[in-house]
Amino acid sequence: MHKLIKMFILLGCFFLSLPGVSFSGETIKLTYSNFFPPMHIQSKLAEQWAQEVEKRTKGRVKVEYYPGGTLTSAPQCYQGVIDGISDIGFSVLAYSRGRFPTMAAVDLPLGYTSGQVATEVANAVYQKFQPKEFKDVEVMYFHAHGPGLIHTSEKEIRSMADLQGVKIRATGNSAKVIKALGGIPVAMPMPDSYQNIQKGVVDGGIYPMETNKGWRLAEVVSYVTDTYAAAYTTTFFVVMNQEKWQTLPQDIQKIIQKINSEWITKHGKAWDESDKEGLSYFTQKGNKVIHLDDQETKKWKAAVQPMINDYVQSVSAKGIKGQQIVDFTISKINQ
Repeated sequence: MHKLIKMFILLGCFFLSLPGVSFSGETIKLTYSNFFPPMHIQSKLAEQWAQEVEKRTKGRVKVEYYPGGTLTSAPQCYQGVIDGISDIGFSVLAYSRGRFPTMAAVDLPLGYTSGQVATEVANAVYQKFQPKEFKDVEVMYFHAHGPGLIHTSEKEIRSMADLQGVKIRATGNSAKVIKALGGIPVAMPMPDSYQNIQKGVVDGGIYPMETNKGWRLAEVVSYVTDTYAAAYTTTFFVVMNQEKWQTLPQDIQKIIQKINSEWITKHGKAWDESDKEGLSYFTQKGNKVIHLDDQETKKWKAAVQPMINDYVQSVSAKGIKGQQIVDFTISKINQ
């Protein structure tokens, strides 16, 4: 009898250790790292995602949410998920420059018109090409902000000539945009931008309108230049530690995947609403919007074309179908 009881105990321990096995009384705890400040709409959406997971799993999963870079900083976030510092991470692909060659196409200055379009494009590119660069994590979803525009603190930028020698905070592909237009890109995470613009370490930044309110940068800049023809976006990721994902029961995985699909739309719409609020906040501060004339717009668009060509050439050398990715991305933007 004792041997039989011992055998059942051993079998129970074995099944408990299998991936995807959970008992209804067991609470699964996950940690979620995000660099956005708690009151930013994108941070609120991430927190709501965590709450929705807990709600739909009826408390079987609890997510501890860490905003403001309190668990991992923006540049550390992705590797932090792989290393298990956090189970889930939300940050920017461009902060790990060169690590995501396929998805880097989404950030190119292809003339984005809205955050919703950019978000749909980012997820479509991932689904279409299934890049191996994410093999170490389980992708939840991507989203992307509205058109990135040049903001400056003291100098009006009405032409490419005005941008010569101007130091602009930029990361990833946006840094290449600034360089192509004749400016000097300076890499730094968004949380550091306010102070560095205020102190004159940089002369401004390239970012979407929402940042003027979301990160209060309208308080330290005076001008924004309408550069929609050469507008880029920045792709944000939400990923989970691969080993942790594999331990989740299949029914919970399906619940999370359903929530993910809903949150893609929520993020895209939120970016656009935030852009409207950011523009309003920007103008309330007495700041000025500068519009390029048609001739100058053509110059800016022509100036960034070589970086699109360079992208195609560089990733193609790595065996990645660069032109196909760019063509697909443009087709999705224009749908």
